[in-house]
Amino acid sequence: MEFFHKSVLLHECIDGLNIKSNGIYVDGTAGGAGHSLEIAKRLGMDGKLVALDRDPDAVETASQRLSGYNAAVVRSNFDEMAQVLHKLGLNKADGILLDLGVSSHQLDEGSRGFSYHADAPLDMRMSQEGLSAKDIVNNYSKDELIKILFEYGEEKFARRIADNIVLEREIKPIETTMQLAEIVKNSVPAKVRREKNPCKKTFQAVRIAVNGELDHLSAGLDAAFDVLNPGGRLAVITFHSLEDRMVKQKFARWCKGCDCPPDFPQCVCGKKPSAKLITRKPIEASEEELSVNNRSRSAKLRILERI
Repeated sequence: MEFFHKSVLLHECIDGLNIKSNGIYVDGTAGGAGHSLEIAKRLGMDGKLVALDRDPDAVETASQRLSGYNAAVVRSNFDEMAQVLHKLGLNKADGILLDLGVSSHQLDEGSRGFSYHADAPLDMRMSQEGLSAKDIVNNYSKDELIKILFEYGEEKFARRIADNIVLEREIKPIETTMQLAEIVKNSVPAKVRREKNPCKKTFQAVRIAVNGELDHLSAGLDAAFDVLNPGGRLAVITFHSLEDRMVKQKFARWCKGCDCPPDFPQCVCGKKPSAKLITRKPIEASEEELSVNNRSRSAKLRILERI
């Protein structure tokens, strides 16, 4: 089994983590181990990499590619990193990376059901366990579907798409990616279909719902910051506005400190900033990277350092 994934913003992430050879580092989304391998190469005998992923395919591949390095590969979601570190006898980390994108392997492997470009079972489970996209599309109420499409996909045709999903599933179950893609295409104006593939937002929304991505992200960011050593850095790559907004707001809160009302003449809460921004604005892919990896187009990298 070959787990292919071209790591996004690889050099920017490695530079941003400011890796120490004797440090403890966590790659919370190991995937094909692209970022993990570059971190591991920079660690000495006293350093340690902990690579996490909830996808069993990714865990298998990362274990193979990190063999021979001072690294531990664990099947786990990144919001459980504190427990994983504790079990390994490690309590703190000097750097943490979260790459929130769906891997190339997950998109390109037909049986995983993430892509609207190929016909496959409607699945989308990163962990390959639990609730699937098929379950959501066929069993959620129309109002629940509208909420998912509007909130997670920012889809302005959410109501029309949900209406047509309900109509179609009354005739026969919606079981494949192409069935869902056709429903979406038939639910939007012809002008929208001509301009771009209209399925992206719906598939994103359903995938987020299937995997509980935003809940895991909120908890995962808090977990990462809690285990970060002073001077340690947290680097997060996002791929859509919902993720980026959450990361930006969390970073801003940790870097702010004082939370007194703005009309107070002076601070009375005494809270000090617990972090500083390394990137004032998100780092985006260079033209050179875009020329070889179009999937990096929407990537944004934000980095902070605990103080």
